[in-house]
Amino acid sequence: MGLTVAKRIPSRAVVFFGLAGVLVIVGACTGGALESERRARGDLEEVAGRFRPSGVKPDLLTLAPDSPIDDYLRFALLNSPRVEAAYFDWAASVERITDARSLPDPRLTFELDIAEVVMSAKAGLMMDLPGPGKLRAAGNLAAAESTALYAVFEGEVLRAAYALKSAWYRALFLEDNLRAQRENLLLLSDLEQLARQQNAAGRASLQDVLRAQIEQEQLRTRIANLEDSRSTLVAELKAALGLGVREADPPLPARFVPSPGLPARDAILEIALRRNPGIRRMAADVRRAEAQVELARTAGVPDFAAGIEADFKDNPATWKPSIGMTLPVWRDKIAARIAAAQGEKRAAEARLTAEQVQFAAELTATLYAWRESLRNVELLEERLLPRARQSFDAARTGYANGRSGFLDVVDAYRQVLAFDVALIEARTRRELALASLSLLIAGVPPPGAPVLAPESNPDPPKEFAR
Repeated sequence: MGLTVAKRIPSRAVVFFGLAGVLVIVGACTGGALESERRARGDLEEVAGRFRPSGVKPDLLTLAPDSPIDDYLRFALLNSPRVEAAYFDWAASVERITDARSLPDPRLTFELDIAEVVMSAKAGLMMDLPGPGKLRAAGNLAAAESTALYAVFEGEVLRAAYALKSAWYRALFLEDNLRAQRENLLLLSDLEQLARQQNAAGRASLQDVLRAQIEQEQLRTRIANLEDSRSTLVAELKAALGLGVREADPPLPARFVPSPGLPARDAILEIALRRNPGIRRMAADVRRAEAQVELARTAGVPDFAAGIEADFKDNPATWKPSIGMTLPVWRDKIAARIAAAQGEKRAAEARLTAEQVQFAAELTATLYAWRESLRNVELLEERLLPRARQSFDAARTGYANGRSGFLDVVDAYRQVLAFDVALIEARTRRELALASLSLLIAGVPPPGAPVLAPESNPDPPKEFAR
């Protein structure tokens, strides 16, 4: 004969393990993502694949003096600390969308009533439930803030690209200027030899030789000053590339390649109104303010709390469900919150209008600078510089034949040098104006930039291709 003993699990253990199971289940929960959250995460994933794939900086290109400017740009954009900081600020804001639209954490409570002995031992689980629409509004506000921070990130990308182009072309101007000065120093050396020959033949005085030597000394000093200024431009280019003080100096560019021209003014205006970084940032602020108004309007919706508590000292255990609700009765506070949000929205709209007005003035001024530099390049390259060289050749030949004085040769030489340097400077100004128009005004990122493709204009005009 067998004996079977049935053991009943105490009800207090049932209560304890039941609450623990509920906590485990709740701890594994995830909320429902908003459409704005899914879109923001998709954008972040796209940009991360270009800027920080697998969360790490991609390998940087090895730069050389003959590297194209696109290589310098890619290096700068991937290595810029400012761009990186703006990127992670934006990435953090995307994560805050999930936090904003999620339910508050549940609370586990435990209570003991003690007289001479433990009279009751109560455990409970409480949950706060924001009113209808509040979590969605909070998530949409966080998404709007994320959009604004993406505009800041893209603005940093454009500013980093402009800083690189500015330093790159100014360094190239220095190298081309030094080349022109050294070529003219060789011309002066030839003139000195010619003056010596004329002096030996009795057709010129020693004063001509001394004048040639004076000009050479002045030019050597100018070259030395230019070479000394190279360290400043190297430091500026190094900063634009995101290189630290202890890192090796980057190579200076050695080859000038002109950028494509500009599209028509109306095309620039259309692109810029859609892509200008300042306008996009202000427009994002307006959308953020609109989301803030939406959230403020939910202040009059009550919040709820629900929970259950069990006393596992009782046998059988007693269960006590509870529910609560906030009472948003302070109507003046709610109205003030809505009015403040509406005021912020109007301020954001006014800032957007001010940015558009300022943009129009900047566009006009930059277009004028570009047209001016273009005219100067054409004037110097096609008319003034060829004639100045003809004048110098004629003066040198005339001096060798005794038909002109040495001062005529020196004046002609100075004019050639001045026009040569002016042409290099005009080309540089043209490139800087183009860089400002394409990056800071039109807001068109360079090829390969780690930003989202423009929604309504995935292919910018070919004139802005670089």
